Amino acid sequence: MAIESSTIPHLQTRWYSPLSGVSIRRTPEPPRFIKEPPARIVDPEADAEKAGTIIIDPSEEGRRTLRPRPSLDPNDPLNWPTWHKHRTYLTVCFFTFLATANATKFMQPAAQIAAEFQLSDKQVNFLTCFNILALGVGNLFWVPLMRVLGKRPVYLISLPILVAANVWSWGTHDYKQLLASSIFSGFASSAALATVPAIVTDLFYVHERGSVLMIFQMAISSGMFLEPLINSYVTQYASWRMTSEWMAIAAGATWLMAIFTVHETSYYNREIYRPFTSFGRKHNFAQKLGMTIGYNKDQTFFAVLGESIAVLAYPSVLWSGLVIGVFAGWSIIAQIISQGAFTNPPYNYEQSFVGLFSISGFIGATLSFFFGGKLLDIISKRGTLFHKGRREPEYRLYPMIVPAIIGPMGLLLFGFMIADTRFWLAPAVGFTMQAFGMTAISNIVVTYVVDSYPPFAAEAMAVIFVIKGIIGAVLILYSINWVEVAGMKQAFGQMVGVQYFICLFVIAFLVFGKSIRAFTVRYGPMEWSGYGGN
Repeated sequence: MAIESSTIPHLQTRWYSPLSGVSIRRTPEPPRFIKEPPARIVDPEADAEKAGTIIIDPSEEGRRTLRPRPSLDPNDPLNWPTWHKHRTYLTVCFFTFLATANATKFMQPAAQIAAEFQLSDKQVNFLTCFNILALGVGNLFWVPLMRVLGKRPVYLISLPILVAANVWSWGTHDYKQLLASSIFSGFASSAALATVPAIVTDLFYVHERGSVLMIFQMAISSGMFLEPLINSYVTQYASWRMTSEWMAIAAGATWLMAIFTVHETSYYNREIYRPFTSFGRKHNFAQKLGMTIGYNKDQTFFAVLGESIAVLAYPSVLWSGLVIGVFAGWSIIAQIISQGAFTNPPYNYEQSFVGLFSISGFIGATLSFFFGGKLLDIISKRGTLFHKGRREPEYRLYPMIVPAIIGPMGLLLFGFMIADTRFWLAPAVGFTMQAFGMTAISNIVVTYVVDSYPPFAAEAMAVIFVIKGIIGAVLILYSINWVEVAGMKQAFGQMVGVQYFICLFVIAFLVFGKSIRAFTVRYGPMEWSGYGGN
């Protein structure tokens, strides 16, 4: 019969079988409170595959080689016709152009605004400073809202706000209201920045991203370089209020166009092995205009906000933000310096000349379209073939050497030629080189981040644009003081030094980038969302 061997039930270690009489020893279960959680198995190769590394098996062909893999659902955005994808994407990119142009619309008519409202130079600069700051920080609102509601509602909500804010700026006769309206317009237009790379990951495959994201960067650069051209003539031949008026009209027209052309690109729970016959019919045009297609009941606003802030801890995101912020910030300084230099002795050009000078920046941005876009896809594809189907995001970084050399040298040429009051063509060449470097290098680092963390492309870009906005806002206020204290040549020499210092970190990412990505899977948003699980 069974015999008790202990007076403590949960530590009982022996009993006797009534059938055989054989003693059977068992190991007691430890109390629950002293159990240790299973250790996480660290596999750098597997972790790297969760953060950007793509392996294509040689046996795969056709649709199976595409990344991300499309389903057979006709409503999957990856399966949309090319014209359908580009119609949605180009409409949003035009909104991006307006967003960037809106940020600096009060720089050209600064003298008129100061005279009408009796303001100091710093008070006038506040109009641009806080607009740029709102343009950056506003991404922390629109990205979480986009993850919950979808992308189409965000654009159709933000565009009317941009219209209203510019109408407010156009009609006000009070400086405080003008400042408030400028901030609101910056906040509304920020909806067209960090959300756009998320659309790219929804619509396009990884081998297309370099070229497609370059369209987005061109929209940003075009807004920066064509806005002075437009508003310098508006200011000279009309009134500063007209700068807000045409912006309101353009934003209103874009909103009307977006109602019909911007379709929801969010797509959840993609099932790549599900048969075609199990999916429903293709949405008709009226269904594509729905406002709830992108709603995600599993997301919450504050959870995404936390992820957007936490992603700053990823080294590539922080570095990319500094690269973009510095290159764009120095371009803003060059624009401020050119406006002051060319409208005063010894140049004494009219306001419209400053706008014409900015065309050189647009030319530089256009020249970068291949080097910062298509070339990335070509090199990445060849790197994948060379490594027998293994695609790494770091392949995108090799072309960075070209804009990293040309851009800073152009900025130095611009500063030295302005300091020596040389013929306007010389600083124009320098500004072209700087614009080339800024546009190309921005797309290179953005594509690298998007390839590394595609599930969090918008969250990473939100942080990048916050950094860019902070740097731009500070430079609007203090760049002139910096140049006056240090001297023109010394200040631009310091700027170039900072550019080269930040660009040198690309070596670390080329050598250790894969290990860094694998490590980041184990903490932050990648871990919280389950990408870092065993």
